[in-house]
Amino acid sequence: MAPISIYIDADACPVKQEIYRVAERHALKGVVLKVYVVSNSPVAVPRDAVIERVVVGAGMDEADNWIAERAGRGAIVITADVPLASRCVKAGADVIAPNGKVFTEESIGMTLATRNLMDSLRSAGEITGGPKPFAPRDRSSFLSALDRAIVRLVRTGFGARNE
Repeated sequence: MAPISIYIDADACPVKQEIYRVAERHALKGVVLKVYVVSNSPVAVPRDAVIERVVVGAGMDEADNWIAERAGRGAIVITADVPLASRCVKAGADVIAPNGKVFTEESIGMTLATRNLMDSLRSAGEITGGPKPFAPRDRSSFLSALDRAIVRLVRTGFGARNE
């Protein structure tokens, strides 16, 4: 079967180091995977065969478009960007926010509607506050969600070595 692809919407991702560690741990167990760190400007990444830095153009949504074009079954997308999450869920990818929230077909519609409503309120001058600050609990939730997603994909045949 195909390797597991992990796509990181990296420009503002607070859990890149955690993703690298989880990927390394699973690779050591024999899981075949590749991590793509996608950003508009160069981001430092570890020198590791399973990690690839992808720098896209500086245009609006360039990184999102690159990820969405490649996301599908067997892929895990890490993003807090709800419209990107929606595109990737519809393509069949597992999508996880850096705070550990898992976007699913069942939840993405309401999440996108809420995001659009809040965006409209902000555009109208309403003060809506922002997202909650990133907390240690979020990091822990994220690690659990990523690990579960990889294990589930391995059980369905992704990431297995062809031997």
